[in-house]
Amino acid sequence: MTPVVRTLLSSLLLTGLTMPSLARQAGFEDVIRNLRNPDPKARLSAVRMLRESQHTAAAIPVAAVVNDPIDEIQLEAIAAELSFFLVQDMPLRKRVGLVVEVRSKGQAVQAFEQGPLAAWPRPVPPEVVDALLKAVDDENPRVRIEAIYALGAMARPPLTDGASERLIKALDHYDPAIRAAAARVAGRLDVKRAGDTLINAINDSSPAVRFAAMRALGDIRDERAVQALMEQLKFYGKGDGGWSALDALARIAHPSSAPLFKARISDKDPVMRRAAAEGLARIGDASEAPAIQTAATSESSEMVRAAMTFAMVKFGQNYMARLIDFFGSDRTALQVQEYLLEIGPSVLPELTPKLKEPVAGVRAGVVEIIGALGQSDSIPVLEPLTRDRDRSVAETAVVAIERIKMRQSQ
Repeated sequence: MTPVVRTLLSSLLLTGLTMPSLARQAGFEDVIRNLRNPDPKARLSAVRMLRESQHTAAAIPVAAVVNDPIDEIQLEAIAAELSFFLVQDMPLRKRVGLVVEVRSKGQAVQAFEQGPLAAWPRPVPPEVVDALLKAVDDENPRVRIEAIYALGAMARPPLTDGASERLIKALDHYDPAIRAAAARVAGRLDVKRAGDTLINAINDSSPAVRFAAMRALGDIRDERAVQALMEQLKFYGKGDGGWSALDALARIAHPSSAPLFKARISDKDPVMRRAAAEGLARIGDASEAPAIQTAATSESSEMVRAAMTFAMVKFGQNYMARLIDFFGSDRTALQVQEYLLEIGPSVLPELTPKLKEPVAGVRAGVVEIIGALGQSDSIPVLEPLTRDRDRSVAETAVVAIERIKMRQSQ
């Protein structure tokens, strides 16, 4: 389903209308009742009908079958909840070449990895949050992982105290995949009260959990973790462990970390160079600005050039237009999106001229950020883009306008 179609559906749903396809199959209330039907086939059919209808009023009733005894119904219910809140559905499979299909990551994992703009700015009902958190303890590992990442993909901070505590509890789950996922979700949802548990998780028996915990500590910017992260960086030195520690330190951006970032700004590993540049940028330490300025042009790694450019922007230099140009590459689009969301609404005046860029990816990226940060006065700026010659840009503009309206209506 394209964003344009989804937006039109949202407009219908906001007026309280049911979809014709659903009306043809059965009345909405009858379908809801079938979620309680003792026949598993009837329950599964009801969930699928509601998912296809895109009737957002079904989010709470469907939450009741997220913990159904039948795994297939649970997974379908989680997918339905995602469809109510995501801008665009994630595919179950991806095609390789022209013929061969391989199973992709789960839908919820894919949605989570697309960043916070994968979901509409729509509050997730507490019934849905509770159901997903309960499913984190399901016996089926696929149900567990889909449930926790669905929460991370759909929900927005702050979580309630009760929900936060249940997510923190998942950091001690017997399944290391869930512990790692809980750390990532806690970071995304800014669960600051998870800090102590995340610091302990740095010493988890699973490397994936250790690295996710470090990243989460960076996401929640817990300065109490600085010393522990420095020790981890010294222990690992390089590789995933070293990068996870340095990346977390770069996100916390405590001034005491500046010597580490300076020492790593020319590291052999590009991910370390990226983290070092981001750390200096957030601290505001421009002592390495000449080297960073050179690297913003000459660095061999595209993601590192983007990080160096971000640093120059944070140092107050006129590099915003160059930073926005990185939207033109799929490899750096989400990275730059994160930078611009971090900087905030102050970027809006510099985004508008880039709406005329010849590269469609740049226009689409700019439109998406305006939709995320703009107010009602941004809508007239976006409306011409709904008729853009590139379909993806036009669809993104429709979604951006809807996002602004939805935020204001709340």
